[in-house]
Amino acid sequence: MVDEQDTHGGSAPSTGSNGYIRPGIDDRPDFDKVLSQEDKENISRLTAPMPKKRAADSSVGDEQVQGTKLATDSQAVGSGMAALAAVDTAVPDEASAFMDMRDPMVSADGHRPTKAELVRLGIGFTVSAVACAIPWVALSTVILPRVFELIDNSSKEAMLGLVNSIGAIVALLANIIFGTLSDMTRSRFGKRTPWIVGGGIITGLAIGAIAFTRNEALIIFLWCVAQMGYNMMLAPYVAVMSDRVPDKVRGTISGFYGAGIAVGQTLGSVVGAAFLRQGQSGLFSAWMMGLGIFSLTGIFVVAMWPREKSSRFEEQSEHVTVKSVLLNFRPPRHAPDFYYALVGRTLMMGGYWMITTYQLYIAQDYIYAGDPNAKDKAATIIATMGVITLVVSLIAAVTAGPITDRLGRRKLPVALASCLFAVGAAMPLFFRSPMGMYLFAAVAGLGYGVYNAIDQALNVAVLPNPKEAGKDLGILNLANTLSTVIGTAMTSLVVSIVKSSMHVSTTPAVAYAWVFGVAIVIVLAAAALIMRIRNVK
Repeated sequence: MVDEQDTHGGSAPSTGSNGYIRPGIDDRPDFDKVLSQEDKENISRLTAPMPKKRAADSSVGDEQVQGTKLATDSQAVGSGMAALAAVDTAVPDEASAFMDMRDPMVSADGHRPTKAELVRLGIGFTVSAVACAIPWVALSTVILPRVFELIDNSSKEAMLGLVNSIGAIVALLANIIFGTLSDMTRSRFGKRTPWIVGGGIITGLAIGAIAFTRNEALIIFLWCVAQMGYNMMLAPYVAVMSDRVPDKVRGTISGFYGAGIAVGQTLGSVVGAAFLRQGQSGLFSAWMMGLGIFSLTGIFVVAMWPREKSSRFEEQSEHVTVKSVLLNFRPPRHAPDFYYALVGRTLMMGGYWMITTYQLYIAQDYIYAGDPNAKDKAATIIATMGVITLVVSLIAAVTAGPITDRLGRRKLPVALASCLFAVGAAMPLFFRSPMGMYLFAAVAGLGYGVYNAIDQALNVAVLPNPKEAGKDLGILNLANTLSTVIGTAMTSLVVSIVKSSMHVSTTPAVAYAWVFGVAIVIVLAAAALIMRIRNVK
């Protein structure tokens, strides 16, 4: 007879119907009896929980499918990895090491764009960036300052600072709200397209309406409406970079996008100066230009890009309510790199707007102080600066993106670009002449071009959660609005302090010397913060 219990406390091996004991099957011990409680606890701690099975339509539409898509794209049909990827199994967590193996040519929405689609995405980003930047810079930095100067010359700096500060606050809120709403939107046209088209039309109508008034309060209101519409378009527009552009080419497309911004902003100064020379009729024509371009840009870009897929059946984590929108104002937690990028860009762009927003007044009251023909000469200097900046920033923006893609670096080039801008800002301090401003346009324009080419790719790289890309990029793009507040407020404050201390009503030249100095300090602080980012090279 065989003893029913073995010496280790396990059950005696069972036998099949023919008396044969199958090794590893019939002779397995009863681990509930063999193992001690301590052994069981140790095993439990080492056990990796198996992911739950996900429904087929859910896994196919989730961005995490990239982890398994890599296997299907790289393994032969019938291989073990291909077979694993072919079934509707759960996908590893996006923070896991396996997810770092995802295909760099597959975008976050799980789609592998063709070359033609990538070209269309690049053209859409580039052309729309140029189209939006031209009227925005022309109107905000040239035309609007002249309008306030014509209304009340003694308070022009304060009014310009006020309209930009209030408008920037509106833009700040609008960017987050519409970025969040675009994440939550479910429609046959996708989640980004409706906001891009609608935002462009609202912006154009508000800007066109400014042409018909000289009331300061009404101008401020309409400018705020334009800021709201512009950010209604911009927040989902930038989120498309995260949604639909693969990691492998994101630096290149970001470079073309940056080139578009650089070209548009510099052309904006040239265009604004050209309208300025035409007097009152030129001011009216400039506002009409803004009406036409902004109204059509949103329509153009969604027509140029590959059609966005429907989001009607995309899983909705929560219903869209006022509470859910407000909750999405919460910034991400435990993401220091995200905040270094946010504050760094805010300070960098703050220094940029300190000078650029007031370039008309700088040319008139600093470079040509006391010259009776200062207004005419100021328009010429702005136009020349625009041409110089256009050339250097275009070269920088087009080359910087592909180079950083090849090097695999984002952080260091962004920080160096900030330092280069600071060097350019020092030129008018050493050379108070048109040549000083031209050197500023060349050196600072080079730094700004490199910065714009790479910074958007850096912003995408520090996003803590791809599922909330619209919201988080909306927060990062607060830098564009916060920087306007900081830049215009700092310049207005510095000028006001100098005027008060000197007991004068007109702006003395020394006030803008202080403006350049403060801008340099702010930009260098931005470079230091960018270098503190750890998880991006």
